[in-house]
Amino acid sequence: MPDETDPAPLPQGLLDLLRRPSPCLVSTTMPDGSPHLTQTWVATDGEHVLVNTVRGYQKLRNLERDPRVAVAVLDPADPSRYYGLRGEVVTISEDESPATIESLSQKYTGGPYRGYGGGDQTRVLLAIRVDRVVHAPWD
Repeated sequence: MPDETDPAPLPQGLLDLLRRPSPCLVSTTMPDGSPHLTQTWVATDGEHVLVNTVRGYQKLRNLERDPRVAVAVLDPADPSRYYGLRGEVVTISEDESPATIESLSQKYTGGPYRGYGGGDQTRVLLAIRVDRVVHAPWD
């Protein structure tokens, strides 16, 4: 199993999906061990999977306690084609979060971010190191 110094390379097909408005599901672990699943917008820096979320949301509270995560990125043209990822959140940052949410909004909605959920949110950017990649066949 890869460790922090040996992340799984992101396949080109996955990188292509991460650069498009592809459906993404993120699974974290609740304090009692049960799964918590959310849909989110997703991006990449070419090395990590990037997710923008909000301070106080359950997903972030779970990841601050246990950084392990599972992610599914689906092909919007054929959702039966997807990548399943397992990894760990390696950074949680507020620094680039405002620019990232604007970029994600442009990608997913074609317009500026509308502050869904309220304008007083503190947004954070999660960088996920991918340790394992599985996919429905297409690469």
